[in-house]
Amino acid sequence: MVVRKETQQTGVKVNQPAQRNVPHGIRALSAILAMVMTMALMLLYAPTPHAKAEETQETQSGAMLSIDSSTAVLTDTSGYHLSATVTNTTDQEIPSGTLTLAMNAFYTFVSRNDIQEWSEGIGQIPTPNIVGQSEVPALQPGASANVRIDAESSQEALASINSWGPKPITLSYEAGGVQQDKAHTFATRTGAGINTPDTPAMNITIVQPLEAQGWTTDNTMLEQLVNKGGVTSAELSKIAVPGKEDEARLKSLEQTFTKHDKLQVVADPTYLKAMPMPTQVDGITQPALFDITAYSALNDSKTYDSASVGTSQWNAEQALENYQSALGDPNASMTTYAWQGTGNWTIEALTKAKQQGYDTVIATHDFEENDAATAETGKAIVATDAGDVTVLTAQSVLSNLAQGKATSADAEADGEGTTAGRLARFVAQSAFYQMEQPYAERNLLVCLNDNSDPAVVDALMTDVEQSPWLNITDLNTLSNADPALSGDDAAAIVPQSDGINDATQANLRQTLNTLAASTSDIKRFNASILTDVADVADDAKQSPAGLKAWRRQLVNAHGIMALHALGGENPAGSTMVEGAGQLASLLINGVTITPTENVNVVSETAQMPVTISNSHPYPVTVKVSSLTNSMQIVTSRFDTVEVPANGEAQVAFIIRVATSGTADATLSLQDRQGIAFGATQTTHITSALQISDKTGFIIIGIAVLLGALGLWRQFHRKKDPDE
Repeated sequence: MVVRKETQQTGVKVNQPAQRNVPHGIRALSAILAMVMTMALMLLYAPTPHAKAEETQETQSGAMLSIDSSTAVLTDTSGYHLSATVTNTTDQEIPSGTLTLAMNAFYTFVSRNDIQEWSEGIGQIPTPNIVGQSEVPALQPGASANVRIDAESSQEALASINSWGPKPITLSYEAGGVQQDKAHTFATRTGAGINTPDTPAMNITIVQPLEAQGWTTDNTMLEQLVNKGGVTSAELSKIAVPGKEDEARLKSLEQTFTKHDKLQVVADPTYLKAMPMPTQVDGITQPALFDITAYSALNDSKTYDSASVGTSQWNAEQALENYQSALGDPNASMTTYAWQGTGNWTIEALTKAKQQGYDTVIATHDFEENDAATAETGKAIVATDAGDVTVLTAQSVLSNLAQGKATSADAEADGEGTTAGRLARFVAQSAFYQMEQPYAERNLLVCLNDNSDPAVVDALMTDVEQSPWLNITDLNTLSNADPALSGDDAAAIVPQSDGINDATQANLRQTLNTLAASTSDIKRFNASILTDVADVADDAKQSPAGLKAWRRQLVNAHGIMALHALGGENPAGSTMVEGAGQLASLLINGVTITPTENVNVVSETAQMPVTISNSHPYPVTVKVSSLTNSMQIVTSRFDTVEVPANGEAQVAFIIRVATSGTADATLSLQDRQGIAFGATQTTHITSALQISDKTGFIIIGIAVLLGALGLWRQFHRKKDPDE
């Protein structure tokens, strides 16, 4: 038998059937009958290819039923209500049929494996109590029908429930006398109206991280920064802005927060800073949810520094400053939490978080005791070289369900394939955890996704609020609770591996290298292209102080975008990398060459004018390089020029020609260190060499002289007597 994931995590053995609250005789009889039927079937049917085909078809038919909504918390007055979609996934018409909802009103789940097997559709639990039925019309291939079943609280099966807790529910679809599909889910009965002893509610803390999903660059602000020589500090901080889709999502989330005030909201302070009116939160994370776990795993601070992301940008002090700036209150206080990134909270990562001022971190995954017999308080105290760190640990099963993840692939193919099915399992699982240790004081942590659907969060909180076995607490209560683990016990559960695969590390390296390149361009522009401060004219617009401030803002703007590019699982990372590259490109490409397209040379020397343009609000000093592709037609090699702010300057290269012909001069820009930048340009040179200088006249003079001498000798030589 396959061991389920949660059984592996907890080490709990599967309880034997005799432990269940079912009459022993009935259980034994059922087991005997099942065994006899199984043996009979094995004798009657050999494992032929045809049988395998039928099994495959049955497995594939699992998509026929989809639970759209259901009553997760069942009370003495609620009744049971379910909406499902029935889809014909075959290639043939299915005749009209019936959807039947049945449960076992008297069953009590006795082990984690028991409840998991039911979710996966392999649990051997009878559901004889019919709750309701509904007709399903005939369906053509691919067609769907929405079907509802509504049962009042007085319905016999519901009224007969005599114990609180999760109950197994079967949803079966039958058509043409054949069962087409079946799905398994849960309804959890409260103790209302049932004569059962009350037990203390189990504490639960539910946390919603709040961050923007679509960070992008404010191009208008970027152009103002580059073209006008700076912006205000408040404007600069908003050069990275949330995407348009975040605005609508935030409104929905804020409505959910208002409706469920016990839901804990932990926000990225840079997101709060970008809001026109910051929403009320219960805690803040590291700025931009910078991935501390990845930083620790890479263990290469120099590379991060080269990418313009230093430790001062994401420490707890900076997080609080961002929060105070968002509120406009320099005295505002808020608890800071380091939120887990893509990697694990190893001892190295916890140490780094502590060094950065985070006394408390939130572990969203892979930080649980493997052999815990019951669900424990989500808090551990871990000792590091930098001091003790409080780790608030998410309960994995409940958190995954809340985040839209089924407990297994088989469960997803069955009842947990929809939000309603997962919420029903969440409620059932939470009740089971309380029933494991009904009198033990515990506080479980449930962490939601940063991209949680507001409607799903609303539905989850509504179900939890209606569950009397759960008491919703805040983060402060959880932080002050007695830890489940500390000392050596806590150290033992700290992950040894960073949990970041090679592909993720490679992508991170590529991002850092790209950011390092744009950082280098900006620093080079500041140091070796912009004219030195001492050489700038001391007027209002081009004062040395203004130039220094602009240089700082250019670096800071890049740092803001780089920081947002290195957040945990930020989907907008690539967009921020592009924004950082765009800033560097605007600076570098703001200095350009305007060459003379064609130059005609009719002598041994000539001049080739080249215009340099500067679109920036401060002057630049650059080198201009010229190099021809001919040995007979060459130009002077370099010239240095200062180009005024928002202006042009011209240089003239000397052309030297040895013969007639053509050549191309490649013109390029270099900074004052001799490193090329920007786009190259080409000037075509045509030489038609003519005698037009002193050398030519000397040659002509010699020729005339030689001709005259020849004529003189011809007329004055002595003639031979024979002539």
